Amino acid sequence: MSYTAKDYSKLIGMEGFSETILKNHFTLYQGYVTNTNKVLDTLNQMLKEGKTATPEFSELKRRLGWEFNGMRLHEYYFENLGGKSGINKEGKLAKKMAEDFGDYATWEKDFRAVGAMRGIGWAVLYQDSTNGRLINFWINEHDVSHPAGCNPLLILDVFEHAFMLDYGLKRADYLEAFFKNINWSVAEARLK
Repeated sequence: MSYTAKDYSKLIGMEGFSETILKNHFTLYQGYVTNTNKVLDTLNQMLKEGKTATPEFSELKRRLGWEFNGMRLHEYYFENLGGKSGINKEGKLAKKMAEDFGDYATWEKDFRAVGAMRGIGWAVLYQDSTNGRLINFWINEHDVSHPAGCNPLLILDVFEHAFMLDYGLKRADYLEAFFKNINWSVAEARLK
C-alpha cells in the first residue's frame, strides 16, 4: 500500500503565509511522500530477493526514517494550521498545559523559545504516553531525537523553507504568524 500526498491547498490565503511559500512547502512534502514510497518499494524488493545483508539495504533502512518522518511531520504541521481563534482556555489541552507548565502563558513562552532556537528542525509539543505529561522538544532532524513513546500534539516546522521566503531571518515574525494560525482543535484532538 503506497502513501498518497494529502491536499493542503485550503491553507492558501492563510494570514502570514504567502501562496509561494505554501506551494513550495507542499511540493517539498510531496517529495517526502514520493521518496517514502520509493524506499519502501525498494526495501520490499530487496527483501524478496534476499538482499538484506547488503550495505544498500542497511542504508535504505536508515534513510526510511528521514523520508517517512519528513512526510508525517509535514502532515501534522499542515493539519495543525488553518485555525482562526486562540486556544479554548476551558478545553482539555489548555487545562493540561496549565497542569504541566503552571499556565498556558508559560507553556507558550517555552514553546516559542524552542521554536526560536538557533538551528534547523522542528519544535514539537509531545505528550508522554506513560504518564500523560506534556513536554516541548527540539527535533533537529526528521529521524533524530523523537522521544520514544510520546505522542506529537503540535508541530512547528523551523527549517528555513518554512519561513525564509516570507520572513528572511526574522524567525520571531514567523512564530507570530504560526501562533495566529494554529488549529487548536486539531492539536487538542491529538491529546490522549
